[in-house]
Amino acid sequence: MSTKDPKAEVIERFFAAYAAGDVEAMSAVLAEDIAWTIPGRHPLSGTKHGIAEVRSFFDQLGKAGFQAEPVFFGTNDEYVVDVHRGYSTQGVGRVDTLWALVWHFNAEGKIDRVINLSGDQHQMDNFIWDNFTLAPLPDRLG
Repeated sequence: MSTKDPKAEVIERFFAAYAAGDVEAMSAVLAEDIAWTIPGRHPLSGTKHGIAEVRSFFDQLGKAGFQAEPVFFGTNDEYVVDVHRGYSTQGVGRVDTLWALVWHFNAEGKIDRVINLSGDQHQMDNFIWDNFTLAPLPDRLG
């Protein structure tokens, strides 16, 4: 009989909270100084610093009806790697691809770094550009 790694259980709770739209439960497992890196060349890409920026990112994804279905978890002393199907249910176009996320935990057991890796980055870039616009100048630079 094997026992599940507690870090994997934290990630499962994060995904369950995400599916339920419970941003408080999502935030509860994140370190205050979290750095969450989103790949790509689109308005939502880049590294989000702190819980407020991460929450804002997920608020935007929610507008596109993004869903995540975990497929696989691997763990060691510091990291969890998950592979999940990430897909959109709303908006123009479609995203439906596998994602691998590398989750790092701090000494307090909170998630302090996440790096997303996309199975089809071009698909994601196109979807985001089709559904999210940049603020006009000069507001975009302010």
